[in-house]
Amino acid sequence: MSSPSASSGWAPPAGPSLQDQYAAKSICFGCGPANAQGLHIKSYVEGDELVARFVPEPHHHAFPGVLNGGIIGALLDCHSNWAASHHLMKAMGADAPPCTVTADFHVKLKRPTPMGEVLLRARVTESQDDRAVVEATMEAGGKITATCTGTFVAVKEGHPAFHRW
Repeated sequence: MSSPSASSGWAPPAGPSLQDQYAAKSICFGCGPANAQGLHIKSYVEGDELVARFVPEPHHHAFPGVLNGGIIGALLDCHSNWAASHHLMKAMGADAPPCTVTADFHVKLKRPTPMGEVLLRARVTESQDDRAVVEATMEAGGKITATCTGTFVAVKEGHPAFHRW
């Protein structure tokens, strides 16, 4: 991911992303800093939502000039998961986010997403002790190109994702 540009009107705040701060060894394809071939999404807290920007590489094309839908899904899934995890951490008064997994997520591709910088926004709309429902958007060129709603659950000891960050 390249440095911020004026095209989105948004630049990350000073300091590490949630992924770098809490999951530096994660190998997740979408958000893991330790996955050499991953997407390396970086999520930052901005008010009551998480915000990230992403600049796709040529190998992320669906067809010339358009971002692949699977990549869109991965970006929205990971960014939403971090929104849930951060929210649950704050709600629990914990020093680190719980390991959360996707229970379900639904992506709506509203229009083709052009190659180039995209802006992701995610916010929790409902939560319980161990789960959160998140709504997220992807924006390109000032237009919402995809939306996502998902449920993300904190896992317990014995689950394959427990303490895997």
